[in-house]
Amino acid sequence: EPDFETKAVYTSTITVIDGINSSTQAITVNVLDVDEIPPVISINGANPINVELGSTYSDAGAIADGGETVSLESNVDTAKVGSYTVTYSATDAAGNIGTATRIVNITDTTKPAITIIGDNPATAEFGLTYTDAGATATDLSGSVTVVTTGTVDTDTVGAYTLTYTSTDASGNSGTASRVVNVTDTTAPVFTSSSTFMV
Repeated sequence: EPDFETKAVYTSTITVIDGINSSTQAITVNVLDVDEIPPVISINGANPINVELGSTYSDAGAIADGGETVSLESNVDTAKVGSYTVTYSATDAAGNIGTATRIVNITDTTKPAITIIGDNPATAEFGLTYTDAGATATDLSGSVTVVTTGTVDTDTVGAYTLTYTSTDASGNSGTASRVVNVTDTTAPVFTSSSTFMV
């Protein structure tokens, strides 16, 4: 029910004359002060606020200037990068509704995690074909791919580096590397075409 308060009282006297008779009557007019001002809501904490993808978001809430109960509606999804809105509302005794909003930005600043498959460092035999076992990557934003750079020359003994890179949808790049040592462990094979007579 609306909250009305008496702002002022005015009294007037009215005289009515019908030609012969007259009457006087006092009329009192109450001027009412109607509350049409909604509650003012103050948001606690940062606004806007940045939250890391995959983390837990706990809203700091809000308060109303008249002590009214503040309710909130939120569509925040910390599993997806994007901008979300938390809406606060409070209703006073006169039925006036006050609202306020907080923007929650879910951001991704975490690099993909790369796991190298197989030995690291790895060993390749001189003169033989080297097949790399590769690597895998995981990221909270979803599926990511791995790109391998570098070469292994098995015709030359030495240490070679293969680099694995994975970049997520937010542009964060993770890298890992494997060292491949090309070694020669095969003994020479002696072949003779000479014939010896005893």
